[in-house]
Formats: sequence, C-alpha cells, structure tokens
Amino acid sequence: MRIAIATDAWTPQVNGVVRSLATTAERLQRRGHDVLVIEPGRFRTVPCPTYPEIRLALGCGAAVRRTLWGFEPDAVHVSTEGPIGWATRNWCVRHGRHFTTAFHTRFPDYVSIRTGIPAE
Repeated sequence: MRIAIATDAWTPQVNGVVRSLATTAERLQRRGHDVLVIEPGRFRTVPCPTYPEIRLALGCGAAVRRTLWGFEPDAVHVSTEGPIGWATRNWCVRHGRHFTTAFHTRFPDYVSIRTGIPAE
C-alpha cells in the first residue's frame, strides 16, 4: 500500500508528534508499505514566531499537490493543521480522496497565542 503522511512537524524537532509519526512510518515500511512523509524540509520555510524550532512551509500548496499526484497514495493521513496539512486536506477534498487525521496539538491556537494571528 502507498501511504502519504502529511505533517508540519518533523525532524529536527524533537517532540511527541515527530516521534510518533517517525515510528509509525518506520513500522509501516517494515511491513512492506511504501510511505511518503510530506514534511517542512521539502519546502521553503520560515520559523514560527517565538518558536523558531517549528518551521512553517510557505506557499506549499502547488508542491503538495504535485507530490501527491506523483506518489498516487492509496491512503492519506493528515497529521497537523499547518500549511502542509491544510494543503493535503484541500487536495483530498477537491479530488474526492478519503483521508484520516488525528488530534495531536491545537496547532492553530498554538500559533495564534505565539503570533497574535487569529486562529479562525
């Protein structure tokens, strides 16, 4: 199975989300699945204000779409609600693709608290 995991949290960050996703991807690969992690290192990023360890992808929508079309996933998991997660969700919705998601962090609220940008 071809599985795409979209996340705005990835190495070199060290946190529960990154550790959980890295372990999940590694174990899926060990079972023979083809796993693609769509993560900030693939894009131009800027540091999240007041939390520079978190890198936010800029203008990643078109590249996310190209990546997903090229990979042709059987399953898509959207892990975070940042720019990469939203771009992946939008691709799935526009093209009638089912996807899963999980609640790890209140990312929009977290960014809002740190930047003053409204979460909604």
